[in-house]
Amino acid sequence: MNAPDFWWRPQPSWQSWLLAPFGALYAAITARRMAQPGWRAPVPVICCGNPTVGGSGKTTLALDIGARLRARGRKPAFLLRGYGGTQLQPVRVSGQSAADIGDEALLLAACAPTYVGADRAATAKLAIADGADVLVLDDGLQNPTLAKDFTFMVVDGAAGFGNARPIPAGPLRETLPAAIARCHAAVLIGADAAGIAGQLGRLPVLTAQLHADADLTGRKLYAFAGIGRPTKFGETLAAAGAIVGRVHAFPDHHPYSVADISQVLAAAAGLGATPVTTPKDATRLPALFRDRVEIVGVRLAWTNPDAIEAALTRALGVPA
Repeated sequence: MNAPDFWWRPQPSWQSWLLAPFGALYAAITARRMAQPGWRAPVPVICCGNPTVGGSGKTTLALDIGARLRARGRKPAFLLRGYGGTQLQPVRVSGQSAADIGDEALLLAACAPTYVGADRAATAKLAIADGADVLVLDDGLQNPTLAKDFTFMVVDGAAGFGNARPIPAGPLRETLPAAIARCHAAVLIGADAAGIAGQLGRLPVLTAQLHADADLTGRKLYAFAGIGRPTKFGETLAAAGAIVGRVHAFPDHHPYSVADISQVLAAAAGLGATPVTTPKDATRLPALFRDRVEIVGVRLAWTNPDAIEAALTRALGVPA
């Protein structure tokens, strides 16, 4: 399902006011759950989380951090719930499908050992037993089972926090002050169109842009994606020089059918464009069509690369 439009309007709508009591209850339940102490791992735990539902760039940040940790000679492991998959018990990613463990897990596993499971503490113990000396959580800000040493709040500069109300009145998984209180820095991805910087209080803000991993100058593309904000993918392609004929939005984590991709291919052919999607979406394509769709990944281009390195030094507990 896609989030309702009224969630993302800066001013609360009548639907939001009507649902506000349920949102307050949801936030109270989350606060009570988060008050539980988590297991303290013997290695640093870094969390890439956000206070809202949907995608904000958490996996992209996790991949960036994983690469930086490996460049420092560390042995990182990624931990995540495996959203969209069926795996509940802790397991290392090795040959499973997106239907088993979720699409993000397959992307992360290409960078470093990756583990999925509903219980982050149990998953952490498995990763540490396998030799990990630092753990990176993709999501998990609202999961209390594993204590975090450093938490990045990841924010989409265009979408921001929407109407800043908890589910179901808005997109927040908890109140914004509660989330800020457990974070150490914010990563603002994209231009700050929603005025985010002024809402983050004490948090230092690191800024970055999404860049495509290919030169797309002059190429006519038909983009499709089932991610948190598909239009963001189209914007990234256009910024890389592409002529984007259309961005076909599917629900987040959508399991593509043969009919879905047949429709995409036909529409792209009608526009004389190349069908293109994200690496995350590619893990959910029917095998028959994977060689007929181009995949374009994204990376973070930091405004100040020294800032993310300094944050990681702090997260690892290394003296400055």
